Amino acid sequence: MHVDMSIYRLIADASLLVQIVMIILVFASVISWTMIFSKARVLKMATKDANAFEDRFWSGADLPSLYEKVGAKRNISGMERIFVSGFKEYIRLHKTRRVSALSISDTSLRSMKVALSREIDFLENYLSFLATVGSTSPYIGLFGTVWGIMNSFRALADVQQATLSAVAPGIAEALIATAMGLFAAIPAVIAYNRYSSQADRLITRYDNFVEEFTGLLQRQAITRESEAAQARSVDS
Repeated sequence: MHVDMSIYRLIADASLLVQIVMIILVFASVISWTMIFSKARVLKMATKDANAFEDRFWSGADLPSLYEKVGAKRNISGMERIFVSGFKEYIRLHKTRRVSALSISDTSLRSMKVALSREIDFLENYLSFLATVGSTSPYIGLFGTVWGIMNSFRALADVQQATLSAVAPGIAEALIATAMGLFAAIPAVIAYNRYSSQADRLITRYDNFVEEFTGLLQRQAITRESEAAQARSVDS
């Protein structure tokens, strides 16, 4: 007796629960691959923008003119958003002459920390889903495999003579669920580890920029405060 062992026939003849497991794994795989390509593009652009901004910032560019150029952009992110949020507070508070240099730098730092937390959320978006798919997909597939093998052995009770051809289709369709689970999990785990490392490096760069820029703003605020004090002493 010939038994059709094609992949399509094995999936079509699988039990309802195993088919549901397969559908869940297919959807998880499609969504994870979509997020993998999306996250790759986001991290690539974020790294490129960070490199370009650092080159401009540390080349000795005038901060007010750089602020005007960056602030004029329609969509800003990464270091540019952190820079704009910090320097905006610096300009606003510097016009208030009663505010000390330390207060100006502290307020700018808090503003940049808020922008930094938003950038961290943006960089880490989707990573938790990839981790979930990578950790749970093999178990979901294994559940479908165990259920399919259990049904295969239960079907042997209704057979007069147990042969390999009688049990092979059920076991084969069950193992497809395990294969689908691995197919969904392996790319998700690889992508999660890779993108987590890239995101951590970018977050470290953002955090270092916040500290360095805060020190720069504090030095400028102290310098202007001392110049204003000297001007007042001369006038008096």
